[in-house]
Amino acid sequence: MRQRPRKLIATALLLVFVVFWALFAMSLSQGRVATFSGAMQAVVFVVLGLIWVLPAGLLIRWMSRPD
Repeated sequence: MRQRPRKLIATALLLVFVVFWALFAMSLSQGRVATFSGAMQAVVFVVLGLIWVLPAGLLIRWMSRPD
């Protein structure tokens, strides 16, 4: 597959993934995380805020491969 269609596909997938992850993190933080202590909440929020970078990085690496 050429780089141009890969970029289009990866951009669409990345947008869908970020929206899904944001909704998932919000629902998780409204449920169980709200009962945790302040320090534990901060740890969970940092982990949830950073964990999406791994699949996004793989997707970006795939889309930027040369032809």
